[in-house]
Amino acid sequence: MRRMLDRLYAAALWLAAITFALIAVLVLLQVLGRLTDRAARLMDLPPPGLTIPSLAEFGAFLFTGAVFLGLAGTLQAGSHVRVKLLIQSLPDTLARWMGVLVCALAAGLAAFATWSSALQALDSLKFGSVSYGVIPIPLAIPQGIMTAGLALFCIALIDAMVTLARGGIPAYQAAEATTQEAE
Repeated sequence: MRRMLDRLYAAALWLAAITFALIAVLVLLQVLGRLTDRAARLMDLPPPGLTIPSLAEFGAFLFTGAVFLGLAGTLQAGSHVRVKLLIQSLPDTLARWMGVLVCALAAGLAAFATWSSALQALDSLKFGSVSYGVIPIPLAIPQGIMTAGLALFCIALIDAMVTLARGGIPAYQAAEATTQEAE
C-alpha cells in the first residue's frame, strides 16, 4: 500500500510538472508568433497572425490543474508551509497527537473541498457548461482535474494522520528533517 501511494503522489507531481511545462511551451509559441508578426510588418509583409486562441483560458486551466495535482506530492516532500512553534514546544507524545488532530482537521476540510468540487464538476457535465473563450472548453475537464487533485490531497492527509497515530514519522517530517540536516 505504501509503495502504491508513493507512486500515486509521484505521478501526480509529474503531471503537475508536465502541465507547468505545457504552459511554458504555449506561452513561448505565442511570443514567437507575435515576433513573427512583428518581423513580417517590418519587412512590409502581411503578418501571418500566428496566435493561440483562448491562450489565457488554457493557461488558467492548466495552472489550476498543476496546482491541485501538486498538493499531495508537495505535502509528502515537506514543501507546504507549516507553523511548528506550538508543536516543537510540546512533549513528543502530545506533539504527535496534535499532529494527528491537525491532519484530521485538514483532511476534513480537504474532503469537503473535494465533495464541493465534485458537485460543481458534475453540474458542469450535466448542463454542458463550457468556457467563454474563442475555443469552448468543457468546464467539467478542469473541474474534474481539480477534484482529483483535492481527493489525492485528502488521501495524503489521511495517510499522514494514520502514520502519526501509529507512532511513525510521516513523509513530510522525514523530508523536513533531511532538509534541516543538509543545511
